Amino acid sequence: MHEYIAELNDLPSGKVVKAMKKYAHNNKIPIINDEGLTMILMLVDIVKPKRFLEIGTAIGYCAVNVALHDPDILIDTIEKNPALHERAVEFIADAGLYSRIKAHCADALEFDMNQLAVEYEMIFIDAAKAQYIELFEKYKTKLAPGGLIFIDNLLFHGLIVSKKPIENKDLKHLAEKIDKFNHWLSRNKQFETRFFAIGDGFAVSRRIDR
Repeated sequence: MHEYIAELNDLPSGKVVKAMKKYAHNNKIPIINDEGLTMILMLVDIVKPKRFLEIGTAIGYCAVNVALHDPDILIDTIEKNPALHERAVEFIADAGLYSRIKAHCADALEFDMNQLAVEYEMIFIDAAKAQYIELFEKYKTKLAPGGLIFIDNLLFHGLIVSKKPIENKDLKHLAEKIDKFNHWLSRNKQFETRFFAIGDGFAVSRRIDR
């Protein structure tokens, strides 16, 4: 079913995108799946953002796809792993997007916000899952009026909704953290949030004007 839907959706392709997918697969690096990417690109088409902020670059797969999809968008993306950051910079350069994607190597929670633009119409959080609340609270201050914050991996490979007990203590603790974030976000009165069973769980939040 997923393969059939993927064939119907028109996603960016080309040498660099294929190389990134292959590299991620060979090195077991998580990247956004086709369902989640399709959702993001649809939101880009609707919002038509001038600026896009990503928390959690990995190898730059999402950022490159967004930039290829919209030739006018400017992207800032933050990654704390130096090796992943370096590889992302290489892929960004290979794609000819160095002038539109600025990759920062830093811990997003410690990052100096003065290095970013004043505001962003779209903010994508896909970093340390245990820190989702802290990341959301920090970067919501950069959201432009009418902008969207979206978050991936909210089902945590299905463990959040699984009725089977999680034996691994670290996994159990992380699943509890994500579940706490999901409920925290659903009750957040500053934002209207909708959750979707897309990919590994996806949420889109819009600030409520009062």
